[in-house]
Amino acid sequence: MRARRILSIDGGGIRGLVSCIWLGGVNHALREAGRPSLTRNFDLLAGSSTGAMIACALGTGMPIADVEQLYRTHRHTIFPGITRRLWSRVGRALQHGPSAPRYDGRGLEQVLLEVFGDARLGDLSCPTMVLAYDTLARGPVVFKSFKPEHADLLVRDVCRASAAAPTYFPAHGMQVEGRDCSLIDGGLVANNPTACAIAEALRKDGDVGSSEGLVVLSVGSGERNRPIDLASAREWGALEWAIPIIDVLFDGNTDSVDYIAQQLVGDGYFRMQAELVVGLDDLDDTSETNILALESMARDYLALPTTRERLARLVSML
Repeated sequence: MRARRILSIDGGGIRGLVSCIWLGGVNHALREAGRPSLTRNFDLLAGSSTGAMIACALGTGMPIADVEQLYRTHRHTIFPGITRRLWSRVGRALQHGPSAPRYDGRGLEQVLLEVFGDARLGDLSCPTMVLAYDTLARGPVVFKSFKPEHADLLVRDVCRASAAAPTYFPAHGMQVEGRDCSLIDGGLVANNPTACAIAEALRKDGDVGSSEGLVVLSVGSGERNRPIDLASAREWGALEWAIPIIDVLFDGNTDSVDYIAQQLVGDGYFRMQAELVVGLDDLDDTSETNILALESMARDYLALPTTRERLARLVSML
């Protein structure tokens, strides 16, 4: 596979809505320039967690506007409200103990079945990479739609594995290349999968090629800026760090990958990202107030002169 134009999409739970709105802005800029639809301008899609679901949905040919609407329509199914969550948790606590994940994953699986059905990874129309982490082998799993050994894997299984954020959803069991795997969120490997996609694009006939001519669009889902003060960082133990450490791991590898991609690709690298105000950064806040605030933030970012200029330059290079 020879890929010179890459679209990479971060994880971020419900904040995938932000990524979709930004991708809608990219799609609009392409249409204004008389270019084909979004995925026809890229040779390789990559995604982690919620970004994996977006990438795979685009790979099936679903318009970005429809993917965006999925987050509004199905948000309460994926992340059930407190009443339904408590009933589920009581049952699971009896079986698994008090530290069961916040959600049982059934809602997520229901939505993935509805969206992808029995589609296989090899059915995707655009080459697609998805990241997950295997807790048995203690290493990353990089699903590739263009790899013969992965072609028959169900898209819904691959997305379920990539979205299994620890403490939020249970791990997902599946067989990959004849091996039993216990898979959790790809964000633990690369919440921003851009560097993995660049590495794939540079690999040619067993050698590492040049990054010259690469064009990379890396789409975030909003950047957390909620500080963890010194007193907390010093005093917290396992219980207090349980949820925050997931956010810290996601944020840390996202920013480090951003730096690596900038150094590798230079002027051909485009990153869409904006800071979140405190209160908009939760992975699972599906309240109407939060959804409207995320939409407002995402559209304000698209309206910035610097964003419009960046999109115009991106379109000219694709």
